[in-house]
Amino acid sequence: MRVGVVGHVEWVEFIAVAKLPHAGDVVHAEGSFTRAAGGGGVAAGVLAELGAQVDFFCALGRDREGEAALEQLRARGVNVHVGWRSQPTRRALTMLEHGGERTIVTIGERLEPSAGDDLGWERLRDAQAVYFTAGDIGALAYARAARVLVASPRARSALRALAREDGKAPVDALVFSAQDRDECEWAKEVADCARVLVATEGADGGRWWGACEGRFGAESTPGPVRDSYGCGDSFAAAFTFGLASGGSIAQGAALGAHWGARCLTRAGAP
Repeated sequence: MRVGVVGHVEWVEFIAVAKLPHAGDVVHAEGSFTRAAGGGGVAAGVLAELGAQVDFFCALGRDREGEAALEQLRARGVNVHVGWRSQPTRRALTMLEHGGERTIVTIGERLEPSAGDDLGWERLRDAQAVYFTAGDIGALAYARAARVLVASPRARSALRALAREDGKAPVDALVFSAQDRDECEWAKEVADCARVLVATEGADGGRWWGACEGRFGAESTPGPVRDSYGCGDSFAAAFTFGLASGGSIAQGAALGAHWGARCLTRAGAP
């Protein structure tokens, strides 16, 4: 199965701490490691682990972090198509507390792929599905050539632009976290750009509405909870895979819940 991802990458340093510091505190890290992550990077890795042939269209800075991110993504089995930029690769610092909570600080501008990048966009015509997290209106138009298109509200600028241009909803499903205030607001802005809206609700599972309605339950974690980073993107990736396989919204959501729970047991991006 061929699945595309169009989106962003962040080079993330994960730091394990016993608890978040208060203002003025000095805390000692219990360990650290780095990963190629971000919404697009996490989704691409999960889809590859699910067994899909993944084409990932992204943008990276021509720097040490960008080269390292490319190497890691390829090592995960992802076919990466990079638009190289003169700006630095976006970085992030993620503090991981005992119990799995994560706190993220991003550094620098998010780099997005563009239809003007010579990346072999025609490959998306043969994809069973595409997950879109970042890119311009042209990149979104290329992504829509796939049989199924799932998007994050973080791509709201491109979603609004293509909806205005075409006068119709450009995506089949918009996936977001009901527990993320920003994502909820962005989802409201572009709700009319999607046929179905899918909201995850953490331990309460989640729901979908629009062309059809329903709920899905949360799944028990297969081990101790270690890190909540990437759970939402893991859900979205597996949900996209489920639809690409010909499954229903309910089946895609169930698969997404399984991989979201699985992500909780892993430290760092999947």
